[in-house]
Amino acid sequence: MQPFQRESARAPRSPRAGSCEAPAFPRPGASARWPQRRIAVSRLLAALLLSGGRAEDIPAQDVPTTPAIVTPSRPPARATVVIVEDAAATVAFRPQLEVIDRMLARGLTNLTGQTTVSNAWAMLVRPDDVIGIKVHASPGPISGTRPAVVEALVRSLLGAGHSKNRLVIWDKHLVHLRLAGFTDLGERYGVRVAAASEGGWDTNHFYESPVVGTPLWGDQEFGREGPTLGRRSYVSRLVSEGMTRIISVAPLLNHNLVGASGHLLGLSLGSVDNALRFANNPENLVVAVPEIYALPILGDRVVLNITDALLAQYSGEQRMLLHYSGILNQLWFSRDPVALDVLAILELERQRRIDQAPRVTSDLTLYRNATEVEIGVSDTNRIDVVWPR
Repeated sequence: MQPFQRESARAPRSPRAGSCEAPAFPRPGASARWPQRRIAVSRLLAALLLSGGRAEDIPAQDVPTTPAIVTPSRPPARATVVIVEDAAATVAFRPQLEVIDRMLARGLTNLTGQTTVSNAWAMLVRPDDVIGIKVHASPGPISGTRPAVVEALVRSLLGAGHSKNRLVIWDKHLVHLRLAGFTDLGERYGVRVAAASEGGWDTNHFYESPVVGTPLWGDQEFGREGPTLGRRSYVSRLVSEGMTRIISVAPLLNHNLVGASGHLLGLSLGSVDNALRFANNPENLVVAVPEIYALPILGDRVVLNITDALLAQYSGEQRMLLHYSGILNQLWFSRDPVALDVLAILELERQRRIDQAPRVTSDLTLYRNATEVEIGVSDTNRIDVVWPR
């Protein structure tokens, strides 16, 4: 694995609304390539670590019967990403709700191939579904998921006949939701706003890893003892019991270790406890995030991913740094979270080049691992980008 590089500080620049540089990923007629590399997670290594490194102590059921790296018998499926752009979507960094309403409608209908928004939603969710709208609130209302995008989603779902009592706007911590303006949004529309960390942890659904963490206050295993202490991350009951479908809305925002604060990272670490054991270690992160996302209680419930690309912030991660941002006025739609996250990394790299910022080497191991566990497509040659007019 290549060493991870963090961004270097540089003199502030004024945000800009556009550039003559070509898009980071292809419009019709263009192409982009990434070198191919097969990566897989070794269950045998995990079992060895758990057994103290002695192969004879590994339970028979933990020994893999197939190689750690498996060559697919057929090419992976293609992914479709619909990008809707409208220059009027923001004014002085402030999203314009009426414009975003129209952008959302165009994205939904083009992604699903339907002629009406109601029919588009019918392709994704049922009237009796409880729909959890996952946001990334901690960076705030300008650099994180923008409340106007979520408001447009809520309005669209309500307009399609879904009950306000079956919508939940959520993230991991309530304080972040409140500071970003989502609790106010929920009150205006009568929609519940909830935090995964306050919903309790489901002991029937968890991710277990040989990486040992120290449970913190609020984690399921805090103050307890046992042979698995610190090795499990339990799924929030808000997710396992409080919703049947998930819509992920992630900002176009950098992450210092894995390139983008995107859909895979946000849903995985936002849904479980005892996550600090992965969050600050890139080698652990690139393995844990795809495996947590692949839990059926999480990944199988995701029906739509929207990247809030009204702004593209390529430095700062959890902080609002508009002088490291570009205005795109775009929303990206896909059923494939991996494809969206990979394209996000490409776009953030393009924004750095535009500003002549220090180059950051992005390691795509996490996203290739996600392809190995069949979450989505990380090869840009297999991502079809659609720009509806």
